Amino acid sequence: MDEYIERLKDGSLKLYALEKELPPKEAVRVRRAFIEGETGTPLPAIGSFTIGIDRVVKRNIENMIGAVQVPVGVAGPLVVHGEYASGSYYIPLATTEGALVASVNRGCSLITRAGGADVRIMRDGMTRAPVFATRDVIHAKETANWVDTHTTEIREAAESTTKHGEFLKARTYITGTSVFVRLEFDTKDAMGMNMVTIASQKVGELIERETGARLVSLSGNMCTDKKPAAINLVQGRGKTVVAGVRLSEALIADLLKTDAETLFEVNYRKNLVGSARAASFGFNAQAANVVAGIFIACGQDAAHVVEGSTAITTVDRVEGGVYVSVTIPSLPVGTVGGGTGVDTQHECLAMLGVAGGGDPPGTNARAFGEIVAAAVLAGELSLLGALAAQHLARAHQNLGRG
Repeated sequence: MDEYIERLKDGSLKLYALEKELPPKEAVRVRRAFIEGETGTPLPAIGSFTIGIDRVVKRNIENMIGAVQVPVGVAGPLVVHGEYASGSYYIPLATTEGALVASVNRGCSLITRAGGADVRIMRDGMTRAPVFATRDVIHAKETANWVDTHTTEIREAAESTTKHGEFLKARTYITGTSVFVRLEFDTKDAMGMNMVTIASQKVGELIERETGARLVSLSGNMCTDKKPAAINLVQGRGKTVVAGVRLSEALIADLLKTDAETLFEVNYRKNLVGSARAASFGFNAQAANVVAGIFIACGQDAAHVVEGSTAITTVDRVEGGVYVSVTIPSLPVGTVGGGTGVDTQHECLAMLGVAGGGDPPGTNARAFGEIVAAAVLAGELSLLGALAAQHLARAHQNLGRG
């Protein structure tokens, strides 16, 4: 080890090149020892992990020194009545926020006792939007017209790069001399960002060649990836999922310690009026909490919590109680690729019965999306109930502070 550390110190060996000379496990150990020496900080906990790293260092991480462990709890059982997910599930949540798992667990109990959550996927398509520079507005309009009238050529170019992806549509947007082309794909069981990026490169080259417009950037930010954006809220990105459950007055009183009218008012004044007054894209109580917990546990791209948290929670008064629903317009999820193959994350997906590719392709990712939406609904119900009953501070005092 000393030889490698000396080479790292004198610059003759780069941190990223250790795997070229050593097996992955040894490379990680040497790199960690070097960082310990450079920072004067021992890292025994970071160096203690169970995941196999041969695949990880090739696909998931660079300059690996170990792993940060996040506690994983389970909430459930949660009964889900979806088109792809149908049954009772225990929801894995990776978090360090005390009271979160308990909160979701209470919502799961409420939904299950009510007979289960109805869930439907309204649309499914991952996007990438390259931006092109044109000479003037006339050229911009000509470029957009070419895209609009040459769907077959665009589809052939896009699908030549993937065995699994399916091109769905292209929408054009013009701003001055900039032309944005929002390409949308069915990525089956993959979340699909790599897939659509590679396909979009091919399409971008085609558009550039045929129109003379200059491809400036493969992403023009109208995708919109990992940033709050109204276009995702309106048009959707990834999976657009809606989950709902009917609750009786008796169930609300028993489990939430409040009543239907108070639950309705809290949602109206907090999630709807309060969010509108703040100009928020998230009209919900804590969707990001649940999305983040499941994403980290199940190997999703954690930055996509930005899109997944733009959810809208509604409470309708119905005879004998309320109907509560959550709409998530932009939920990018997958069960193959990315972090889904890491050992611990793969186990969490397997616990939900959605690990790997589905049969037919796409069914596992859609089932996973339905489960996530139902879990978000559980979290919303529990927090709304805690607020309505004035129990929120007490719960955090007891569970968040130990």
